[in-house]
Amino acid sequence: MKNKILMISPEPFYQPRGTPISILHRIKALSKLGYKIDLLAYHIGGDVKIKNMKVYRIPDMPLIKNIKIGPSYTKILLDFFLLSKAISLSRKNKYDFIHAHEEACFIGIILKKMFRIPLIYDMHSSMPQQLANYNFSKNIFITGFLRWLEKKSVKNSDAVIVISPHLKHIADSIEAGKSVLIENMAVFDNKAAKKDVFNLKRKLKLKNEKVIMYTGTFEVNQGLDLLIGTVPIVLKFSKNVKYVLVGGEKNQIEKLKELADKLNVSEYVIFTGQKSEKEIPSCLAIADVVVSPRSKGTNTPLKIYSYLKSGKPIVATDIYSHTQVLNKNVAVLTKLDESSFADGIIKLLKDNVLRKKLSTNSKKLGRSSYSYEEYINKTKLLYDSVWSQSGTL
Repeated sequence: MKNKILMISPEPFYQPRGTPISILHRIKALSKLGYKIDLLAYHIGGDVKIKNMKVYRIPDMPLIKNIKIGPSYTKILLDFFLLSKAISLSRKNKYDFIHAHEEACFIGIILKKMFRIPLIYDMHSSMPQQLANYNFSKNIFITGFLRWLEKKSVKNSDAVIVISPHLKHIADSIEAGKSVLIENMAVFDNKAAKKDVFNLKRKLKLKNEKVIMYTGTFEVNQGLDLLIGTVPIVLKFSKNVKYVLVGGEKNQIEKLKELADKLNVSEYVIFTGQKSEKEIPSCLAIADVVVSPRSKGTNTPLKIYSYLKSGKPIVATDIYSHTQVLNKNVAVLTKLDESSFADGIIKLLKDNVLRKKLSTNSKKLGRSSYSYEEYINKTKLLYDSVWSQSGTL
């Protein structure tokens, strides 16, 4: 079995946020399948131990201590260090596959041409669309360059992993038949222990309030200002509620606290800060309603898969980012404004029958369409296919 992989991550690994979480689960799946992974990542990130994985990093850069989510000029600089290290590793080791995430595919293309190694492009997002999603730039030259890079990445790869139907459409429009849809799954695989749930409720000073919960990053496209804006409206229906927001950097939390103060609803909003993967089941266990008020984007948020697995009733904005996975049988979908989103929350709080119906349907959808077994099987089939075709390299 040819099983040695050089995986290139243009991300801080490991941090509990979008793409690094996806990368973590990709590695776990490949490890389970018997592959050996050399992961090359930035100098930033926590250490994680996974069977069959070794982590290599670019040189430490004391002046760069954090990398924001989304596009940045800092990442462009760091990617050149990734390239240098990737070439060095490829000269020292015999790899059977290059697995490149996001824009690191340009590094993968160079390695493929230099060392004649099959290349798998892990397409977590559309590079030019990221500029708009994170308000990075409207410069037509930057957008044009990223569109060109995306096309090159798809055309020069032996296979493309896409995580949503939208990305599959983009990849197929560049070169049909090369992409494989492997959607994400819940970020946790353990159940919440009763003791952990009890301790969390006590720590958050929760009694019998209805808990409206958000988990995930606090980036601008997540719509958390809209969520805080719903609090005064929901309080008119019932004051026996608490909003619990899990995640966020300190500066992001402070901004939302200021908004809550301005609206005089601070006592009804709890910020837990970031939680580890292992703590997420306990967080979701205390929720009565889970929410995703995302304002823009086309990729399905990772939190949605965790929400489905938890079986908690979901309120989400009616945008393509959500409706690729969610529908009215598993969630309350609302317009993108505070009043509509608040109405969605209130609708669930006052209708026990609807809550139970959506809970049952969402859990069923999570099990049938986004299971770990399906994720593993698709990963295996993709690698088998790439290897069977690699004799043409």
